[in-house]
Amino acid sequence: MAYHFSKKLDMSFDEAVARTTEALKDEGFGVLTQIDVKETLKNKLGVEFRPYRILGACNPAFAHKALLAEDKIGTMLPCNVIVQQTPSGVEVSAVDPVASMAAIHNPELADIATTVQTKLKNVIDSL
Repeated sequence: MAYHFSKKLDMSFDEAVARTTEALKDEGFGVLTQIDVKETLKNKLGVEFRPYRILGACNPAFAHKALLAEDKIGTMLPCNVIVQQTPSGVEVSAVDPVASMAAIHNPELADIATTVQTKLKNVIDSL
């Protein structure tokens, strides 16, 4: 089972981050965190790395429902979306919440994950 869905984009890395953030907003997500992996690895390890940003996306209504259904689900939140520079261009990938929550046997949570999956697929498809 794939654990993400991805799309290659024909634009700059910074434009892809901005467009992805806007597409997430259009689907009801806010970006709670941004981790600049390139900068972090440079600062912490002194190594060079390609542009790679992790966006911690959250849809508050669905996060609330998930927390009510499963109190430890916060270990899997927020939904991560990455923007990375690859040799063939910029790629955006989103976690598949259905795949990531497959080990949790909670029908209520499965319904939420399916809805969030659709929204994240919409984000990727819209880019």
